Amino acid sequence: MPTRTTTRTGGARFRSQKRTTRRRRWCAAPPRGCLSRQSPSRVANLKRKSNPVTRRTPRGEIARRVIFLDFDGTYAHHGVVPRAHAEAVAAAQSRGHVVVLCTGRPMSLIPEDVIASGLDGFVATAGAYVELGSETLLDVRFSDQLATQAIELLDASGALYILETPSATFTRRAAADAMTQAAQQSSDPAVAQGLRSLVDAFTVQEDLSMIRPSKIMSFEGPVPVQEIATLLGPEVATVPSSLRDLGQGGGGEIFLASVNKATGMAPAIAHLGLTREDVVACGDGPNDLEMLEFAGTSVAIEGSAPELLAISDLVVAGPEDAGLVEAFVALGLIERS
Repeated sequence: MPTRTTTRTGGARFRSQKRTTRRRRWCAAPPRGCLSRQSPSRVANLKRKSNPVTRRTPRGEIARRVIFLDFDGTYAHHGVVPRAHAEAVAAAQSRGHVVVLCTGRPMSLIPEDVIASGLDGFVATAGAYVELGSETLLDVRFSDQLATQAIELLDASGALYILETPSATFTRRAAADAMTQAAQQSSDPAVAQGLRSLVDAFTVQEDLSMIRPSKIMSFEGPVPVQEIATLLGPEVATVPSSLRDLGQGGGGEIFLASVNKATGMAPAIAHLGLTREDVVACGDGPNDLEMLEFAGTSVAIEGSAPELLAISDLVVAGPEDAGLVEAFVALGLIERS
């Protein structure tokens, strides 16, 4: 594994490593502006390349970036976005950067105030749904057969679960009541409020047979969700639930194996006319691994899984301490206020 060193800048810790050099095109209009077409003296000048993290062009301008933010545990604390985070996003947007929420939650479970807050787009349901502006770029669902089989296996196992789609999140009364009870029993007011907000967003109905979910979250059951996924076959995979307050026995998320946050990010950056090198990704959970691997610059939250910390360029505090502000400043996305 490449050797890493750590450098502290303000509240952020940079982690550097030797990376395979990618060819950069600094040109505004090819082919005249391409590095390879310049005179030898001009090439020598241009070799004052940008810091790969702050991404200044050879002329000193801040390059336009697209910033993908995980929601729970990164941008928000128990579903609530700190004011400092919202202000940092607005400041980055005012400088021409694009900010996209990249979350395991479906659109139907993202708080309404966050949807209305002016973000440039959403990669939701861990990559199954992508929306930029008012345009839907991707909406991937379980097939009818796979959805039916998953529901039958979960019911047979005695699991409590929710079916996630962009327009609504479906569950039965027993599951909604169990989550309400968990909220009532929680000693942490923030956790309790976060759980209540989820229940309020559910569509409760007993017949789930016609639902084609993008993802399934099982939050309680005697049979581990991994065993159910094995019975469903190679079309699906699992991760621990990103909603840690529901991490009871047997719980986890079942999703299409071909889908992850990176597969959702790809059409978004293509639509914007940007590249992976222009991507900043910030996350903290197991379903953020592909997102951070995909990004040109990766930011992990303190306390993240070791595999995320190992590949991150920068480590910052969690949302309760407004860590993304330090990340944005350290990366040159905003100025310190």
